Amino acid sequence: MRKYLLLLLTTLLLQPFYAADHPKREIRAVWIMTFYGEDWPKTTATNEISRKRQQQELCDKLDMLQAANFNTVFLQVRLRGDVIYPSAIEPMNKVFSGKYDVSPGYDPLAFAIEECHKRGLECHAWFVTYPLGQGKKTAVKKRPELCKLHEKEWYLDPGMPGTTDYLLSLVKEVVTNYDIDGIQFDYIRYPEKAETFPDKDTYARYGNSLGLAAWRRDNINRTVTRIYDWVKQAKPWVQVSSSPLGKYNRIPRVPNAGWTSYETVHQDPQLWLKQGKHDMIAPMMYYKYDNFYPFVDNWTENTNGRLFISGLGTYRMRTKDGDWSLYDIAEQMEYLRKSNANGVAFFRASQVFGDTKGLYKMLKSKYFKYPALLPPLTWLSKERPEAPLNVRVERAGKDLKISWRKPTDTTQPLTYTIYYSTNGTVNPNRAENILATGIRDTEVYLTVNSEKEQEYSFRVTASSRYHIESKPSREIYYYFSRYSK
Repeated sequence: MRKYLLLLLTTLLLQPFYAADHPKREIRAVWIMTFYGEDWPKTTATNEISRKRQQQELCDKLDMLQAANFNTVFLQVRLRGDVIYPSAIEPMNKVFSGKYDVSPGYDPLAFAIEECHKRGLECHAWFVTYPLGQGKKTAVKKRPELCKLHEKEWYLDPGMPGTTDYLLSLVKEVVTNYDIDGIQFDYIRYPEKAETFPDKDTYARYGNSLGLAAWRRDNINRTVTRIYDWVKQAKPWVQVSSSPLGKYNRIPRVPNAGWTSYETVHQDPQLWLKQGKHDMIAPMMYYKYDNFYPFVDNWTENTNGRLFISGLGTYRMRTKDGDWSLYDIAEQMEYLRKSNANGVAFFRASQVFGDTKGLYKMLKSKYFKYPALLPPLTWLSKERPEAPLNVRVERAGKDLKISWRKPTDTTQPLTYTIYYSTNGTVNPNRAENILATGIRDTEVYLTVNSEKEQEYSFRVTASSRYHIESKPSREIYYYFSRYSK
């Protein structure tokens, strides 16, 4: 089956380009929430027809992301003590089939990963970490010693040594069985009203003379360290990240910051970055003005060379959640790019897919106008793959076919980036020259204006799973004519 890049080449390079506005490398992500089917799925799968409808729903959403040059999906795979894939540890949530612990007739996680990869999107498994929700879920029934009831909801107790083992078993299941690109932890913290969390017995048993707040942070640090170390031993290219609160601590510029990561819920993500136990941080920065800008600076100054992307609260554009304007989101994106952040993630995806207040149109036409490569994970690997071999361009009916061979010196999976120009030499350092990236095949078909005579130049690069890019292939020139020559 032909793989098409749905691009009309003759129209891509007609608008002015400003390098500062369009970075070559940037993470462009959405959180796709499966809890109650908020983002996906909207329908249940009870037979073959509804199953295909459910799958097509995701494909349509991913097509939208690809068309707007997104490159990353954070997919919620663990909800509240249940999951979206066949698991030997926890039951499948009912959101896909309509019945608890019943399969919809396919593996939603495997399907999502495959469909993301087809479109040049990375897929990261998003875990809700400690919350288990209401009702006695499997974890509460099978491992009651690990669980606490707080504010009418169940939680895994971070202070119990077995909690880390339990969470690690879930991570092992996903990393081992799926071609996932990353693991991301949400709610990897103590809950709201942490001061009343009922862990006095755990603290008395395991506190080791530490103060309560320090002991709680140490519990989470220990879990983060063990999971990170295991992932890097098993599949070192799989990124480990989390989405902590957007305000790390009460900084001098904003001493009355209110709810913070470090002081309020006992998570210390800046320590995880400093100790090299995270590859990326994606704080939930769902605030404005002085509750946003100073904390962006605080994150960018404390990344230890790892990746910082800001979670933007596009759900706040809804009338009931704040009625933010499109300008509020645009202003934050401008600041992030000037601050050398590594990208953005939007919560929730529904505001992107629904084009709330013109959000999708703005991203597609302005901020994500050109594709972007993912930032290199240089702390994990500096090995640079060789350039693709035997790049060829040929006519295939009314299309152009561009193909190449994988470098012969590597067996590792690679992705490819195609650069092009219609008005001279290809410059691989400019975002405007990126035709497509994240390609996993070694051939693509390009839609062109078959009624117009046009010259094209192409170069192709290979990237490792650590996003280390090769040198470009030699430049290939092709003159497309409506006439046979």
